[in-house]
Amino acid sequence: MKRQYWYVIIAYVIMQLSSIAGVPLLVFLGVGAHSHNAVEAASGYWAVISFSITFFLVLFFLRNDIKQRHERDRAPLSVAWVWAIGGFFLALFAQGIAANIEYRLFGIQAGSENTKTIIEIIRLTPALVIVTSVIGPILEEVIFRKIIFGTLYNKYNFLIAATISSLLFAVVHMELEHLLLYSTMGFTFAFLYAKTKRIFVPIFAHVTMNTFVVVMQTVFADHIEQIIKETDKMQFIFGGFSL
Repeated sequence: MKRQYWYVIIAYVIMQLSSIAGVPLLVFLGVGAHSHNAVEAASGYWAVISFSITFFLVLFFLRNDIKQRHERDRAPLSVAWVWAIGGFFLALFAQGIAANIEYRLFGIQAGSENTKTIIEIIRLTPALVIVTSVIGPILEEVIFRKIIFGTLYNKYNFLIAATISSLLFAVVHMELEHLLLYSTMGFTFAFLYAKTKRIFVPIFAHVTMNTFVVVMQTVFADHIEQIIKETDKMQFIFGGFSL
């Protein structure tokens, strides 16, 4: 693995652990004191700070890769954009299948506690949307697809490279009960990258999907809750009948 790739991974790990000291520091400085939950507000602000710094560090470490991005066998740009846009729908489809398997085989309820927590913090610190919708997905695709998957793919076949990188991607999200769900997402993004040899393809699909989830759970949260309530009522009324 290239030396600069190790720098990127180290920067990402430090960023993930930095909240241990960063959030208490912001609370001590009074950041988020206006909020009803100062710790959550401070964690949102720290995420914006730490992710932004890491993002620019990654751009610096990969400056040579950005200049020399003419990889052979890359998909034509027009084809790559088709895969990028279609990749969003493919990711949603894969996520839906994985969620159904988790529920029907293992009894794991749909919905992520991690996502719910992030949405709550976004309501306290709206700037966090930049991290969850743009910076976060870009960093994850660079690290888990370009660096980890790409390095393994040069030595092993797609299945081995995608499986290892996707499992690492899932573990980092720290919700082991949704290991299948996150691994499926990682596998989908790895497929998009391997298919086109262009990292912007899984980045676009990932960014679009995260943005879609954030919008649905913030802007349309009340409408979704009402639909769920109406569905529950219909199930109660027609529960004695089968089709």
